[in-house]
Amino acid sequence: MHQSTTYPDDPRIHVSADHLLRLEPHSRALSFLPRQPARSILNGTHASRLRGRGLNFEELRNYQPGDDIRTIDWKVTARTGEPHVRVYTEERDRPALLLVDQRVSMFFGTEVYMKSVIAAEAAAITAHRVLDQGDRVGGLVFSDTSVAEHRPQRRAAALMRFLSSIGAANSALHAALNPQPTVALNNMLSEAARMSQTNGLVCLFSDCDGLDERSESLLRRIAFSNDLIVFNISDRTAKVLAPNLKLTVSDGKDQIEIDSADPELSGKIRKSMEDRLNQLHTWSRRYGFPVVPLTTAEPALDQLLYLFGHRGGQK
Repeated sequence: MHQSTTYPDDPRIHVSADHLLRLEPHSRALSFLPRQPARSILNGTHASRLRGRGLNFEELRNYQPGDDIRTIDWKVTARTGEPHVRVYTEERDRPALLLVDQRVSMFFGTEVYMKSVIAAEAAAITAHRVLDQGDRVGGLVFSDTSVAEHRPQRRAAALMRFLSSIGAANSALHAALNPQPTVALNNMLSEAARMSQTNGLVCLFSDCDGLDERSESLLRRIAFSNDLIVFNISDRTAKVLAPNLKLTVSDGKDQIEIDSADPELSGKIRKSMEDRLNQLHTWSRRYGFPVVPLTTAEPALDQLLYLFGHRGGQK
């Protein structure tokens, strides 16, 4: 991909807040509630599923024909001599916290889109849908050197501020960036663990660069009391380097030449990517959170529709 100054208005490279706002009508087919289409990656037939909103205890009352016997309070029934059931109502609000990675490692793509664009669009689509469901939404938008924190709110104006932060962080990315990183992925996971309470929804949109041993405990802590979804954004180079591919990759300071004809270099890159992905899937199975794979080959919306079990999406 070329640096931003070459294609300043190319939506494959950069997205604006207005562009993210216009994704709202397209998000309505998706759901982040427990009841999912049969083919959804979030369906219970898969390794992990959403728990949804929690339950609030409302009252104890006498058993009535048709009541679920599983709700009988046996202690109260034994004490009173009359069958009693516990009545619950679903929590009205489930706050969602979206972690949107816009670090320089995300400014990369060898197919159609930058990883940073896929992350921005997927997060915006999720934010729209959560708000439409009546829940509060906010999050952390982070680059290598800054973090924009948005407390979850149920207001369109707050959503617009969140989208503006994503658009600003996305637009600031360019190939000549020379960041002195002060923000690591684990910092954001730690903040998410602090900000999220219980029965919330926490979504990470990232290439997961920087995952290490400490990440495991943070992901476990978040998933223990919340629904956690990791949207892992990758480029095809994460699986295999195309034949005769030559790339110049830069972190803004140093550059390296990647030649897929070099078997040793190709093997090291492939193994590094595989190890990171295998580690993430091991934690996914261990702690019961889904990993949603997104690539740079197709629009984020098409991928989400397909992965969430809607025929309108593309494979």
